Amino acid sequence: MYLLDKIQNLVTAQIVPGVSYAYLNHQQITKGTKGVNTWQPQITALPSNPLYDLASLTKVIGTTTVLLHLIEQEKLSYDTPIQQWLPTFCDSRVTLRHLMTHTSGIQGYIPHRDHLNASELVQALLQLPVTSDFEKVIKYTDTGLILAGLIIEKIYELPVQTVIEQVVLHPLDLKSATFSPIKDNCVVTTTRRGRNLQGIVQDPKARQLGKHCGSAGLFASLDDLIRFSQFMLGQLTIPAAPLKRNTIKNLYQSFTKIEPGRSFGWDLKWNQNQEPVLYHTGYTGNFIALDWQQQRGLIVLSNRVHPYNDNQRFLAARQAIMELFLKN
Repeated sequence: MYLLDKIQNLVTAQIVPGVSYAYLNHQQITKGTKGVNTWQPQITALPSNPLYDLASLTKVIGTTTVLLHLIEQEKLSYDTPIQQWLPTFCDSRVTLRHLMTHTSGIQGYIPHRDHLNASELVQALLQLPVTSDFEKVIKYTDTGLILAGLIIEKIYELPVQTVIEQVVLHPLDLKSATFSPIKDNCVVTTTRRGRNLQGIVQDPKARQLGKHCGSAGLFASLDDLIRFSQFMLGQLTIPAAPLKRNTIKNLYQSFTKIEPGRSFGWDLKWNQNQEPVLYHTGYTGNFIALDWQQQRGLIVLSNRVHPYNDNQRFLAARQAIMELFLKN
């Protein structure tokens, strides 16, 4: 299959050191792993069942799923005002829908952010002003998902990452998925202060916030993402599943008035039949696409930030791979 050749070419063309991938077509799964863990300071082999820093895939696997679970339980609604749960937030207009579709217009810049501790960073996020982009521009940021994670913490009275474990990871039996990975099981990401990051989350805000971060921090294997994808495609029957089938199917539409729109937590693409496809990426080199109508899925996990973050070749290759998937 040309699509799989294109994915394997990420390694052959030395765009990334290593890649794990899966193509789901109804009940058929084609998967593979290719390449190495590191190029620098020397070449090292991938672990036998590599765990990847999922970066922003944490948003859709974890935080979005928990929020939808709470909406099913009527503890939240799509249009719950943020101030209802975070009263010190500065603007009464902003709702959960705005956070999860990246239409809140919240200004993203925090001066001296990297010098703040977790508590100081949370306070700074709550005080960020809402700009004139409110409801006019889709601008992808981590801020909305971090604030959404804080709402989850208010409801459960537990750290958001603990809630994700209890509501999503354990019920779906994602055996390797964890926020506290064993270093040697992990794929190296970027270089920080002259040393490779391994088993430590690459995202700076996730390192600052620790277990209180709803935007990044999850590590998982390819098999974990296959199982999650099968669940999201309605292919698994799970007794204590966090979401009902109709809740998942409802995601395949825009939740904004802005074209081309976004779903709740997820981005949207369209296949060759102009049917909606759920899509999301992770900064470290991961992406996932789910097509309910065609019962297909695509998972690509890599460490495109090794040894350096600025890897434009990967971004171009990712777009080409997605275009192929959507055309099939």
